[in-house]
Amino acid sequence: MAPTSLRLGARGSALSQAQAKLTAEALSPWANIEMVVIKTTGDRLSAQGAPITWKGDFTKELDAALLAGEIDFAVHSLKDVPSHLADGLALVAVPEREDPSDVLISRPRRSFRELPRGARIGTSSPRRRAQLLVARPDLLVVEARGNVDTRIRRLEEKRFDAIVLARAGLARLGRLAEISDVFTPDVLLPAVGQGALALIARVDDADVRSLLSRLDHPPSHQEVLAERGLLARLEAGCHAPVAARARVSGGLLDLSAGVFSPDGARSLREQASGPAIEAEGIGRAVAERLLDRGAAALISEGPE
Repeated sequence: MAPTSLRLGARGSALSQAQAKLTAEALSPWANIEMVVIKTTGDRLSAQGAPITWKGDFTKELDAALLAGEIDFAVHSLKDVPSHLADGLALVAVPEREDPSDVLISRPRRSFRELPRGARIGTSSPRRRAQLLVARPDLLVVEARGNVDTRIRRLEEKRFDAIVLARAGLARLGRLAEISDVFTPDVLLPAVGQGALALIARVDDADVRSLLSRLDHPPSHQEVLAERGLLARLEAGCHAPVAARARVSGGLLDLSAGVFSPDGARSLREQASGPAIEAEGIGRAVAERLLDRGAAALISEGPE
């Protein structure tokens, strides 16, 4: 029997295309994959240097194409996927997760601790900004928008002394040699879902769901379910200073999470462990502890 032919929707950025290519290659024993490039609101805003106001800015056009039957499934960076999916769509598979750490790229090459006082460190993430200021209040954290290539180019142009990016994106682009330092979770907890890919399909498309399930990595899927459960209970959007990291080992899941004020002056951290099959429940339980300690007020301080 000839392999199934499927249309994979992805954004046009270099990283999104690299992720789509990896997914297509993984599915190649069972399906012929046609790549469909879809430009999103997030892409347009990013190209203009405008702020991203909602996670769904990077997914809603792909969601619409899926629901209209124009593509059969979509691949996203999971951290770009809203905690509540559009009706009729499902998170079908999470391939094995890349290391979710944040990393530093600096010019000249220095570690985070070696950056001089007053160094300009670029990021557009309130989560990163808050934690960087907790660790190094002597640094100047400045806006750095755009894709990976754009941010590194602006670093080379000396607009910044250093930038912070996700290690996973650099790995998928083959640019790990650019890294000057890797942040440990005690300094910089990653974003919910960072390092993971999300394969999204229609709920009622059993054949596609069955095929995509071949790529699912249960420990990675359980990790992101815990992190997304936390985020959903906190009702936090893409600009809320929320961070989380779940780890699954031997059927047990450990979740660390934090909520921060935008200026880094106040922070709340919580941790919990339990059976990995209870991932979402663990995420919600950690969120409840954070809310009991005043997390909602910190989240509401984040930029709109």
